[in-house]
Amino acid sequence: MIILGLILLLIGYFTSLSILYYIGGILLIIGVVFLILGNVGRPVGGRKVWF
Repeated sequence: MIILGLILLLIGYFTSLSILYYIGGILLIIGVVFLILGNVGRPVGGRKVWF
């Protein structure tokens, strides 16, 4: 999710498509939150580990 967010963020930035820029930013933030929660050991969405 982090990689997809970065790709969409970059595509939105270089093509000046604001919708891709915002969606990429949101996906990036959600991916980082899931990563932090998973590393703390807290189950995210009923799963202990996200691959």
